[in-house]
Amino acid sequence: MSRPRVVFMGTPAFAVPALRAIAAACEVVAVVTRPDRPRGRGRTAAPSEVADAAGSLGLEVLKPERLHDPKVRERLASLDADLFAVVAFGEILSRELLGLPRLGSINLHASLLPALRGASPVQRALWEGRVGTGVTTLWMDEGIDTGDMILQRWSPIEPADTAGTLAARLADEGAPLLAESLLLAHRGHAPRVSQDRDAGSYAPRLAKADGVVDWSLDVETVWSHQRAVTPWPGAIARLQGTALRLVQTSPHHRLPARAAAGTVTGSERDGLTVACGHGVLLVRRVQAEGRTEMDAAAWARGARIATGDRFEAPEEAGPNLGTESAAQRKQVGA
Repeated sequence: MSRPRVVFMGTPAFAVPALRAIAAACEVVAVVTRPDRPRGRGRTAAPSEVADAAGSLGLEVLKPERLHDPKVRERLASLDADLFAVVAFGEILSRELLGLPRLGSINLHASLLPALRGASPVQRALWEGRVGTGVTTLWMDEGIDTGDMILQRWSPIEPADTAGTLAARLADEGAPLLAESLLLAHRGHAPRVSQDRDAGSYAPRLAKADGVVDWSLDVETVWSHQRAVTPWPGAIARLQGTALRLVQTSPHHRLPARAAAGTVTGSERDGLTVACGHGVLLVRRVQAEGRTEMDAAAWARGARIATGDRFEAPEEAGPNLGTESAAQRKQVGA
């Protein structure tokens, strides 16, 4: 039986494993990705990770400014695709575009639908303190992640996971699932499991302000938040006038702290302990403004941080402490 003709649509690093898996199983007639954008310190225009991967695979790459431009629609229609495969592309497809491929369009989503529909399912799964999440392939419709489901795979969330590590693992686990779904669809055997649109939950896109640490919350919530916003926008706190990115943390103990929330309660070999609304957080690694990432204990010694020093409250710290990095954002598809 011939291989399905597939147009792949994706942009960030999260989509690259899926592109490679599909290229091995299907005939990829074109790859559609977002136009080149400024990247790095020099802010030089550079292709997306998907564009780079497609180039290494010798695939045709399209980079339309507007996917819904009539000339773009004509070009896509001319490809005579059996299926569109969409992974973190970054633009909503209209009914007209979804109707172009002969068999339909299939999406890979990084949650177990109907939970966590939307732009930030990986980050929200961590922020909510879930013990597991997964990936889902689904037939695309005009809603946001509301189409009929095809295949799902559960994945545990490890204590050391951040949004970056979890997204990378889900990308690897979802890639063969999407390739299998395309082959099933081509053979007419892909399931259609309908979703209850009133069930599940929504994971809105993160903003820079979502990175600000609120020490008044319990230690489990502060820890979950730090992991969810790493690497982007970063868990940002301010101490002695310095913006500090919390890179690695863990609950130190869950008993009520004997100090006000945000107070440094001590310095240990493994890091800095900070009181939360309930419990104490061990801050293991940090990145201060204009500095490289380092062990928190070493940073505290150099910055002369003492027991009793207190982090500023969120309203004092301000909403825009995060330093945006395109590479960090693309790592998790934000």
